[in-house]
Amino acid sequence: MSEIKRALISVSDKTGIVPFAKELSELGVEIISTGGTAKLLSEKGVPVIPIDSVTGFPEMMDGRVKTLHPKIHGGLLGLRDNPDHAAKAKEMGIDWIDLVVVNLYPFEQTIAKPDVSLEDAVENIDIGGPTMLRSAAKNFRFVAVVTDPADYARILNEIRENGSVSEQTRQLLAAKVFRRTADYDSAIDQYLSETLLDEPVIRMRYGHGHALRYGENSHQNAAFYLDGNSKESSVAHSEILHGKAMSFNNYVDADAAYEAVKDLSGIGVAVIKHTNPCGYAVGESAGEALERAWAGDPISAFGSVIASNTPVDLDFARFLKGKDIKHIGFVVEKGRLIPQEVPTKFIEVIIAPDYTPEALELLQKTKALRLLKTTPIQLKNREPKTYRKITGGILEMDRDFGVFDSFQIVTKKNFDAGKKNLAEFTYKACKHTKSNAIVLGREYRPGFFQVIGMGAGQPNRVDSLRKLAVTKALENLQIEYDALNVGINFETFQKQAFAGMVMASDAFFPFDDTVRAAAEYGIGYIVQPGGSKRDQDSIDACDELGMAMALTGMRHFRH
Repeated sequence: MSEIKRALISVSDKTGIVPFAKELSELGVEIISTGGTAKLLSEKGVPVIPIDSVTGFPEMMDGRVKTLHPKIHGGLLGLRDNPDHAAKAKEMGIDWIDLVVVNLYPFEQTIAKPDVSLEDAVENIDIGGPTMLRSAAKNFRFVAVVTDPADYARILNEIRENGSVSEQTRQLLAAKVFRRTADYDSAIDQYLSETLLDEPVIRMRYGHGHALRYGENSHQNAAFYLDGNSKESSVAHSEILHGKAMSFNNYVDADAAYEAVKDLSGIGVAVIKHTNPCGYAVGESAGEALERAWAGDPISAFGSVIASNTPVDLDFARFLKGKDIKHIGFVVEKGRLIPQEVPTKFIEVIIAPDYTPEALELLQKTKALRLLKTTPIQLKNREPKTYRKITGGILEMDRDFGVFDSFQIVTKKNFDAGKKNLAEFTYKACKHTKSNAIVLGREYRPGFFQVIGMGAGQPNRVDSLRKLAVTKALENLQIEYDALNVGINFETFQKQAFAGMVMASDAFFPFDDTVRAAAEYGIGYIVQPGGSKRDQDSIDACDELGMAMALTGMRHFRH
């Protein structure tokens, strides 16, 4: 390891630089510095050698030229174990530089200003800084290079203990430098391409990559990479508390589940199967919300991924894994769901902001179950864009953060306050369901809602309603009816339930057939975005059939 005898310090971000330089000096390190950095260090009593004393040339052209000199770059790039390099350095009076501490002009911060001029942006393109960083990082066998103030303490500790910086640290720092200069050049490219050429450019960086067991299918390789710049609460940045390693499909479904519960204002749970919310509910507690979400499709819920927007409580854990709970699965015989007792409810992943100690203890008894802990959900720092790769290109669009643009009741029959709240909940569920989507929501007790039937991903929404959402709702109502002693026949129970449901559609009705199909089952309320040239046909059909309809003005296709 090379002893650290000489350092070059030139920083725009002066966070922590004075105490860092002071200790370097006290450890016997000679410090070369430039411009404002040299002035600051001198004022604080740190001995520095001005850069022009090394190069023999003054800083010139408003500081544009100061470090681009052989006595600087020769001191950085020369190979200490190469006799020719050493001889040439001695001949030319070049002294080795063992440590480089440089961070760059604040280009990214400058262009983030709404009123930034091209001239200001260009003046904040650093030339000498990236050049020194790259020179030092290329020669990491002999030179330590620091561009992040967070690394100052590590550098001081190693010099204090060994008089040098370890090979492992020099390699790490070199990689960080080239990441930083790549990001910096990418930002310049994006800005100048759009400003000068009117040609938008996307450049992305994802790190901490690791292989996954396989992709969507076992014959596909897969890997996961992390966006280090994202500040949003997410599955990607969650902590894995327990269970097997996450798979490709686990990540995709977990992301869908967590994004779905982010939209809920109350305590809510999403049960996701193949990215669709087969269960979605709000409750007075996480346990109640889970129980109601599970009831939205108790067949599909087995093998699902579950997200909660609040900490998981013991009731939540007991519902899934409690030995004192009677766990029921269902099989289909002669067109009916037949309940069967099973040892436990099988699920793949749980995502939540936290877990009570009792809940965590119980859930951890299932070795394979993946338990993910996220940061609390916040509406700030949300990523504004989303991307999808297609062969030969990439698509970019705004994230879908909205729910309603408006809530325009267009029928003679009205929505009371409770039905409007149910409509909002059901429409949120529909937003997270693959198109063409129809979702049926109900108020299972005052102020609390659940999805009772869902139809996803069909070529037409009449099939989503008739063949899927209604069929699932009828199954779920039959299960509930069989478990309760309600004192009425099933037909009456079913009729009462459908009359209070809200049906949500992710897009407009081009014809009135979906309305008329809903009326066949006695559904009383519809919420849809509107926007069809034939909206009036659906409105007239609602009025004819005694149904209420609200238009939201906001479509939620999900492909």
